[in-house]
Amino acid sequence: MNFDLSHWQTRLDQLAATHHVPGATLAVLTEGEIHELATGRLHTGTGVETTTDSLFLTGSVAKVYTATAIARLADEGLLDLDAPVRAVLPDFTVADPEASRTVTPRQLLSHTSGLTCDFNYDGGRGDDCLERFVAAAATVPLDCPPGMVSYSSVGYVVLGRIIEVLTGTTWDQALKDLLFAPLGMSHSMTLPEEALAFRTAMSHLGEPGAYPEPAPAWDLMPRAAGPYGRVITSAADMVRLARMHLDGGTAPDGGRVLSARAVEEMQRRVTGVPDKWTVSADGWGLGWTLYDWDGVPGFGHDGAAIGQYAYLRVVPHAGVAVSLLTNGGGARQLYGDLLAELLAELAGVTMPGAFEPAAEPPAVDLAPHAGVYRREGVRITISEQDGEGRIRYEFVDDMAGLSPAIEGRLIPLSGTVFAATGAGPSFSEGYMPVVFATLPDGNACCYIGMRCAPRIAA
Repeated sequence: MNFDLSHWQTRLDQLAATHHVPGATLAVLTEGEIHELATGRLHTGTGVETTTDSLFLTGSVAKVYTATAIARLADEGLLDLDAPVRAVLPDFTVADPEASRTVTPRQLLSHTSGLTCDFNYDGGRGDDCLERFVAAAATVPLDCPPGMVSYSSVGYVVLGRIIEVLTGTTWDQALKDLLFAPLGMSHSMTLPEEALAFRTAMSHLGEPGAYPEPAPAWDLMPRAAGPYGRVITSAADMVRLARMHLDGGTAPDGGRVLSARAVEEMQRRVTGVPDKWTVSADGWGLGWTLYDWDGVPGFGHDGAAIGQYAYLRVVPHAGVAVSLLTNGGGARQLYGDLLAELLAELAGVTMPGAFEPAAEPPAVDLAPHAGVYRREGVRITISEQDGEGRIRYEFVDDMAGLSPAIEGRLIPLSGTVFAATGAGPSFSEGYMPVVFATLPDGNACCYIGMRCAPRIAA
């Protein structure tokens, strides 16, 4: 099957316009070749055109890079994924003493450590920023007990610090040495100042249904966010990382980056997820989000960074990898429409439809779920007003002031799954999945964005 570049360029142009995405790049690996496309503007204020070699912030897709680096170090015998973190970081401490002693790199990789996500600590610009972050997180409460899934950025900073200790350099340099250089990823970097030498996308923010405006800042994250949230790259370079995983761990020149065993282990399911809708996930491996498209397995990751959204999808049986990078607007809708067409044609994949309630939602008693839920950086209030479910999702602690509170209705899909309105363009059609579950101690918890928040007040 020949890749029809002209057809897909037209579709990228059309769908980006339909969903008010200022600029986007697309890279597609199929039949061993990488095809690159671009549309729109990198910055609507300056009018700079998007080109295929443009760089974008990729948010949480950085976790895949950190996980791959960790897997390489384990491959080399420098790290035991099942030994406690303290085997490498003797001073590693979290709020729970037992977890401090027992949490392992494998749990950090698979988001089953219990460590939280939205701890917005700035460790400064120095090379000790990850060390300072890990020390500062010592008193931050866990989202849930280890062994239970909760999406964790803090866990990936710990992994970044492990990489530093084992390599004797910074996480930033280690990624260059372990991944970027061996894979020929000349348009990949981790520090903002490194992006100045390239065409780089500006972040854009705005209300759904219209073109967004340039954001007040390109990127607000501290340097310590790198291992979980800052790899700056082109779409083609992102696909080059995926191709190494598809090729059993080998680089294009035949050199080995990972063993075939390590590649397989990263893609092996470690845990399921209560929230199967935020990133269309069926479960988690080691770093990878895992998908089940009507029996067709796949892996990948999503990322968001101040209005920029990144999507990576890999279909092993077809040898297909797709990277879509965007700088604002209805990116989630562009992803849903474009990749549904692409993966259907190239890999026979039927992607799930949009997350949304039925026209006639079931009658559900919200009372058992009402109350206040709390995790680091976030307070969630669930209530019923005039017979209608309501949610207030607000940032607190070090996250306070980063974004306005979300207030909306809760529409039931089942007794434990609800769709929240008012969530913005990063969620399909503006609906945010809200999933209620139970902790091992019997207390209620609430999953939003795949993050677990225990109930603190009924």
